[in-house]
Amino acid sequence: MRLKHKALLFNFIGFAVLFIIARLTLGLLMPINPLFLAITSAIIANILAPKFGAVDLDGTEKLMMKWIFVKGFREI
Repeated sequence: MRLKHKALLFNFIGFAVLFIIARLTLGLLMPINPLFLAITSAIIANILAPKFGAVDLDGTEKLMMKWIFVKGFREI
């Protein structure tokens, strides 16, 4: 599997997990319209999810991660 595909898969998994957690939590705490609940959960998950990307450093392709809770970039 190419690193670009792994990065895409990791981005999806991170977003999906945080989206489901936010949707269930907000759904239990606030009785709001399901459309606004989904939009709010998507915004929260988009902000909190780690971002993965495949970059070319020194002739080798590496998988990097950036997250708001971790300073700088991390190599995976």
